Amino acid sequence: MDLYTVLENRRSIRKYLPDPVETGTLRKLLEAARLAPSWKNGQCWRFLVIRDPEKRERLAAALPEMNPARKGMAEAPVTIVLCAKPEESERHEGKDYYLLDAGLAMQQLMLAAHAEGLGTCWVAWFDEEKIRRICSVPPEYRIVALTPLGVPARQPSPRGRKPLEEIAFLEEWGRPFN
Repeated sequence: MDLYTVLENRRSIRKYLPDPVETGTLRKLLEAARLAPSWKNGQCWRFLVIRDPEKRERLAAALPEMNPARKGMAEAPVTIVLCAKPEESERHEGKDYYLLDAGLAMQQLMLAAHAEGLGTCWVAWFDEEKIRRICSVPPEYRIVALTPLGVPARQPSPRGRKPLEEIAFLEEWGRPFN
């Protein structure tokens, strides 16, 4: 699938079929994440691949009941837990770059998943300590996000996006990029 088609058509998926995700496909997605850029090439990210149904149920329960991703997390055949070690990145001028580094890696994994016909959903509203205990994540790592991963049960409609003129400026703030 062409990159621009992937970017245009990727959606957050919250309903999944029970079809398994092959190990070779998971390896391709993790490889895409591994190739992401990072601050000073620190590569602070780590990925936990969770296939065990009971553990996935426990991870879903670590999301607040009002989180719309909770049900999909339990039904998807795989959950990816994104962790990052802040010390392997940088804090510069008040900015924690481990979050950006980890986010770039997860975005590459999610785009690669879409290119493979799989669905994902960025999940960042969860109880970090519960996830830490469920997955035995060492204390020096932060849990940045999770994503369910699997074959979409349905493809949601596109959501509205702000027009380019509202988000991109030329040479100075407020001068639209035309």
